[in-house]
Amino acid sequence: MNPSYGVIDLGTNTFHLLIVEKTSDGNFREVFRKRVFVKLASEGIEIIGTAPFQRGVDTLVAFSKILKKYQVKNIRAIGTAALRTASNGVDFVRVIFQKTGIQIELIDGKNEARLIYEGVKRAVPITEKKVLIMDIGGGSVEFIIANQSGIQWAQSFPVGVAVLFKAFHKHDPVLPTEIQRIKEHLTQQLHPLFTALKLHSVDTLIGASGTFDVLELFLAEENKSDLFSTVPVDAYAVFSKKLIHTTVDERLALQRLPDSRADLIVVALVLIDFIIETVNISAIITSAYAMKEGILAEMTES
Repeated sequence: MNPSYGVIDLGTNTFHLLIVEKTSDGNFREVFRKRVFVKLASEGIEIIGTAPFQRGVDTLVAFSKILKKYQVKNIRAIGTAALRTASNGVDFVRVIFQKTGIQIELIDGKNEARLIYEGVKRAVPITEKKVLIMDIGGGSVEFIIANQSGIQWAQSFPVGVAVLFKAFHKHDPVLPTEIQRIKEHLTQQLHPLFTALKLHSVDTLIGASGTFDVLELFLAEENKSDLFSTVPVDAYAVFSKKLIHTTVDERLALQRLPDSRADLIVVALVLIDFIIETVNISAIITSAYAMKEGILAEMTES
């Protein structure tokens, strides 16, 4: 029997479970995948509220039962922005260990960015030409400038969609003044990124996870592969302009848009718009792999 590996990615919005089996050629085959929109920061990222705390516990208890069902022994559970930021994040880690025996590792933004790169490069053909990789989470956004040789620059910023939504998106639909305030905030927060981009010229954006999954559903060109797809920048601009000004009820009525994305997608699109315009992006690629697959690569190759 081939060894099985399990990865739990505890994001600010979404908890992911991925179970794979290592194949004879050294790759891995997906056995089970599940995601649950826990929304740990729904009551704020400074402290995990009672309801989201319980949702998180319930989800990890369910994940542990699935891992036992598949007899997975090699397990890594990784906590990111919300758990490393919230004052009661360590309490969550302790409760999960008591209830499930799963030990959550809290990693910093630098390690998160490294693991995202390791995952993305296994999905997207990255050459010596530098690209900008962007992973949008609920609590943070990781930006990585990289090429085939490795990471040239990387940083995690506390501008995740749950953070932006709570701070700026007060009306339905969002007001132009709120969009402007988001962009002003991003200009200030992302200054180190723009400084780095003066040294590393890029015109291609590779998006991993979250909102980029939605863009693939709506906009990916027909010749997409299983692991990555191309999203035309012009088509994205039309889509974004239209969706940003809708109400949440109008977004919930869109068949291909997951209900769990309907509230936060507006600030996510404002964020992507800002990057495309500021960096002068001419190509968008979505990656099927992100941090989970980067963790698996470390586990299976060690």
